[in-house]
Amino acid sequence: MTSRKPDPTPIQTFLAPVATLALKQPEIEALVFWGDAQGWDEAPTEALESEEIAFYAEGLLEEGFHMVWTVVALQDTPALPDHIRLHFWQDGAPPPGLPGGWLPLARAEWAGR
Repeated sequence: MTSRKPDPTPIQTFLAPVATLALKQPEIEALVFWGDAQGWDEAPTEALESEEIAFYAEGLLEEGFHMVWTVVALQDTPALPDHIRLHFWQDGAPPPGLPGGWLPLARAEWAGR
């Protein structure tokens, strides 16, 4: 008798690239940004260590938040992921583009409830 591993949830599938990167590069961090109807915080509200990223994001997505994750690199080192940006919001517009000097390597958006 073989036990079959359960299929990943849609949230787990959405977060899989970030979780995989966190396993491959345990030194990578995620910066968390919040937005609302008044706009977006320019500075991150917190930094997450690699092992916290998927767990933190999964809980908020289950609560119905919108999210965009972006793996970014410095323009000077475009092949090397520098950090992950996690943008969360319930009301208002999606997050603004990246600040100057940064390049997106991968990006995905989750539409919350």
